[in-house]
Amino acid sequence: MTDRVTEETIGLSGLQSEAEIRVDRWGIAHIRAASESDLFFLQGFNAARDRLWQLDLWRKRGLGLLAADFGPGYLAQDHAARHFLYRGDMDAEWLAYADDTQAICTAFAAGVNAYIALCEREPVRLPPEFALFGTRPAPWQPEDVVRIRSHALTRNGVSEILRANVMAMADATTDLLRFELDPPVEPKLADGLSFADIPLEAVRLFKLATAPVTFEKERLAAGLADVWTWTEVTDLGEVVQRSAEEGSNNWAIHGSRTESGRPILASDPHRAHAVPSLRYLVHLEAPGLNVIGTGEPSAPGVSIGHNDRTAFGLTIFGADQEDIYVYETKDSDPDLYRHADGWEKIERIKQGFAVKGHPEQVLTLSFTRHGPVLHEDRARCRAVAMRTVWHCPGSAAYLGSLSYMRSPSAEAFADSLGHWGTPSVSHVSADVDGNIGWFTAGFTPVRRNWQGLLPVPGDGSHEWDGFLPPDELPRSFNPATGFVASANEMNLPADRDPAAPSIGHEWAEGSRARRIKSVLAADRSHTLAASMALQTDVYSRPAEVIVTLLREAASRMSADAVQRHGIALFQGWDYRLDAGSAAAALFEVWWMKHLRPGLLTRFAPDQTVRQLLLPGDFDRLLFLLQTPEHFWSNDERDALVLSTLNKGWEDCAARLGPDPSAWRWGDLHRALFEHAASRVKPVADAEWNVGPLAVGGSRSTPMHAAYRLGDFVVNSGASVRLVMDVGSWDDSVCVNTPGQSGDPRSPHYADLSAPWSRGDYVPLLYSRDKVDAATAHLIRLVPAGNEE
Repeated sequence: MTDRVTEETIGLSGLQSEAEIRVDRWGIAHIRAASESDLFFLQGFNAARDRLWQLDLWRKRGLGLLAADFGPGYLAQDHAARHFLYRGDMDAEWLAYADDTQAICTAFAAGVNAYIALCEREPVRLPPEFALFGTRPAPWQPEDVVRIRSHALTRNGVSEILRANVMAMADATTDLLRFELDPPVEPKLADGLSFADIPLEAVRLFKLATAPVTFEKERLAAGLADVWTWTEVTDLGEVVQRSAEEGSNNWAIHGSRTESGRPILASDPHRAHAVPSLRYLVHLEAPGLNVIGTGEPSAPGVSIGHNDRTAFGLTIFGADQEDIYVYETKDSDPDLYRHADGWEKIERIKQGFAVKGHPEQVLTLSFTRHGPVLHEDRARCRAVAMRTVWHCPGSAAYLGSLSYMRSPSAEAFADSLGHWGTPSVSHVSADVDGNIGWFTAGFTPVRRNWQGLLPVPGDGSHEWDGFLPPDELPRSFNPATGFVASANEMNLPADRDPAAPSIGHEWAEGSRARRIKSVLAADRSHTLAASMALQTDVYSRPAEVIVTLLREAASRMSADAVQRHGIALFQGWDYRLDAGSAAAALFEVWWMKHLRPGLLTRFAPDQTVRQLLLPGDFDRLLFLLQTPEHFWSNDERDALVLSTLNKGWEDCAARLGPDPSAWRWGDLHRALFEHAASRVKPVADAEWNVGPLAVGGSRSTPMHAAYRLGDFVVNSGASVRLVMDVGSWDDSVCVNTPGQSGDPRSPHYADLSAPWSRGDYVPLLYSRDKVDAATAHLIRLVPAGNEE
């Protein structure tokens, strides 16, 4: 029981009937309404109540409206963002997700606007970021919910451009150090193209369109003359690393393998750390709908969670949803490009951009039949464009959940996935009847004559032939193993016809998936506690592989004193990257700062090429260490392992002191949740960053905790964790980070960061009695004019 419940009553125009929002002691909002229309209206209102600055910035970034608030330093980013908005038929778009999508988004947007109106009446409610920048939140249109695509995860357009540039300077084998291909295939440039047609600069527009918003004093002070100096606001390495590290884990365990006899479903999506969190936990209840879980605060519905009968979770699945096209343009008229037997005109659209402190600026957006023009070289008569599923109806991220969150069973859940466009994911589902399933989903282009790994001609010779039907994507229902699991690994069926259209060849490192599946296979009486332990498991496969090789190398070659000290420190280590572990500190410093770069230098001696390979494909690097006979000698391998250990030891001593017994991984590996405005906020203001918090793990452990290579600061991992007891819903648990609220003044701004960093959880309460007992703040909502 809470000691005291705070209460307030708010009148809202647009609300049809009385409703309530119960905020529990962990900041989770439980919304109860008399109709679905009121429910989604209040979901928008509540999202704005906790996350208005985040929502407003999300909308302005996605629609290309930043410069109006923040000045010329943001105009190039606005220009890039508008290239990737949905520009197609809205009727088809609304119907792509669910029959009532338009009504839901209309209600949601109206709810956001209702909170903005409340802030206008009661300015004290406005989050402090608006005062810092002197801006105001802008009203939403229903279309804003679906038209913005650039916040989603798709692949592999940037990778195609990088592969072409690596192959231009080296070869396809070298590029495997960047991304190993599975199923194996040899990428070949299409006839008629040259690597010189695909400059690295072609990544700039997409990179800028998908970059987070940054605030630097210099950028905010930029003038019109500086507009195009702010096209590199995100380093290419950060983009590549981010795409490699944003993933997730999920699993569903059949009741025959659980202690309770009920299924257990767990899901923990991984994304770049931020404050506020990318995810938001919410409970939506109205007649005919009772669903709880998480999604992105900018979208209605719940994408990971459960209703009264069915639970669901998701991870990224490596379907290839982008292609790069290269065109021959006409020498005498660069607006024309060759297609089929003739010439087509590049569509040039002039748009006005409001810019703070300056007159409106008019810039041109350029498109071919395939998509936005990324680069033009008029001297060479070449243009480069991107085709992406984002421009197809139904590709707004996570909106397909509007169909499946109402599913009464795992089978019905699977049947709804034709409505799921992006991101491409591995869904897991479990229901109260005991069924479990794994179902991949997402628009997957059919390429009849290429694999999608390198840019192709835009002349009509390489066209998509629709999308693969949902039931032709991999799936499994009640498998004999008794569980399903995924962690972004290559999980195409081994017996899939190699002549079938390519789904994808680029996947995340397999370490997390191997560990998860081995633990689940060995556990015939799984519990909620076991799922929580597995989500926060810090066993490192690279550590076990590499330390084993170290011992073998030392037995073959004479180890020096420092190397013997290192081997002694690893003696008896269980390969767990615990925050308090000295062995973990030495291993990660050695592996990531010295052995890994040493491997890349050995197999990619050209520094320019190496920069394009970072951070490197860990599965490929481990393969090179374990099977040197194919690529180098055992002696060369052993010498590199031993010599880099010396450097790792010295580096660790420089960072953590000369006494190895005092080394702690968590003293280096600390999670920092950095507020976007923190770099320009006056020092006298309250601190808005959260952390740093000592945590274990790495990008290779089930508890995904990727970090900046320069300083080991953790910048990517589980944004939210859920473990659901299917059928005994009140026993389910969750944790968000750093907190539910985005308002620095809220008690729920950072209150979940400490339990998250310890691997602890809080209840995900579902029944009315439990929610009522845990209510800390009760908000009564009434139609305007009915306030007492």
